[in-house]
Amino acid sequence: MSISELYLPTQIYFGKNSENDIGIILKKYNVKKVLICFGQRIIETNGLLKKIEEKITENKIEVVKLGGVIANPRVSLVRKGILLAKNEDVDFILAIGGGSVIDTAKAIGYGLANEGDIWDYYMGLKKVNGSYPVGVILTNAASGSEMSDTAVLTNDDGIPMKRGCSSKYCKPVFAILNPELTLSVPIYVTNCGIVDIIMHTLERWFHIGQSLELTDNFSIALLKTVMENGLKLQNNLNDYDARANIMWASSVSHNGLMALGNDNKGDWACHQIEHDLSALYDVAHGAGLSAIWASWARYVSIQNPQRFIDLGKKLFNLYDEKLIDVLKITINNLELFFKKLNMPINLKELGLKLTNDDIKTVSLKITNDDKRTIGSIITLNSSDVYNILMNANN
Repeated sequence: MSISELYLPTQIYFGKNSENDIGIILKKYNVKKVLICFGQRIIETNGLLKKIEEKITENKIEVVKLGGVIANPRVSLVRKGILLAKNEDVDFILAIGGGSVIDTAKAIGYGLANEGDIWDYYMGLKKVNGSYPVGVILTNAASGSEMSDTAVLTNDDGIPMKRGCSSKYCKPVFAILNPELTLSVPIYVTNCGIVDIIMHTLERWFHIGQSLELTDNFSIALLKTVMENGLKLQNNLNDYDARANIMWASSVSHNGLMALGNDNKGDWACHQIEHDLSALYDVAHGAGLSAIWASWARYVSIQNPQRFIDLGKKLFNLYDEKLIDVLKITINNLELFFKKLNMPINLKELGLKLTNDDIKTVSLKITNDDKRTIGSIITLNSSDVYNILMNANN
């Protein structure tokens, strides 16, 4: 078993009204001026932004605001935020929102602490060596960015592409998790988040080599909890307990715990394929993942079935089935779950009408014109990606 690392610096404040202490919390970090990043106007119309501002200014901390973050967050807004933060001499960044807002805040933090253009770090041309501190008030449980070491951006200034930048420096110093703040999240956005949480765990589940039994059991417990509570939310979006379980699962699924003891960090092919789909066609991340997952699973499981079989036995109790049946039922069951969430399970349901040439272009883009491979459970080149997308397109 290879060496694993787990770094969890994020202080969690969980529960009802936990955001009311934001001013006191920032004061602990000796903050003088904070840049608040946010996206949808709903936090303005529902009074949350005003309340947070008041709690902060009560503690004699100045506030600068940057709104306008959208899904698949853009590097252009990040550049604007970096310039604003420098001009205003802020010393802390607070994200109020979900993954897109948090990733924008993280990227601004990178840009303030490192020289040069921020996109160079996302292209791997430069390596980050620090970040300004980032805190989070979470309003949508999905990406897990509130505890993760990753921030994802979309380039809207040149060739459309979506890339991530990972380091220990961008893990938020604190995250405020009040499930009440997610009660107003619409059903479609909620379900996209549920898919993303599940996929963050599955990406780590599908790896080559040894794993710890305890880590596997953590993963299965998380998947079961998310699936059970996700179905509860289909009937009642105001179910606080279900929202609370989903919110905590979002954080735990992507903070590294689900990979501790694994011989590698997971597969991640579905995420890499989806990133370029959403960069080109601006689809919702969770919906893009559900649209390609079963196609990917059927393609790679033929060559490496064991982790799929392990998953089926533990997650769906398929101990008495023939191994080939376990494989098929496992994939079908997860696909059926996505259907129950009214999530797309192919590209057409995602709203895309791609030609063979479109899919070839996407496949080459994902693999940098066949100069890189993706995945670990099976290494995929552009031809493999093309076949997966073609299957998802039928």
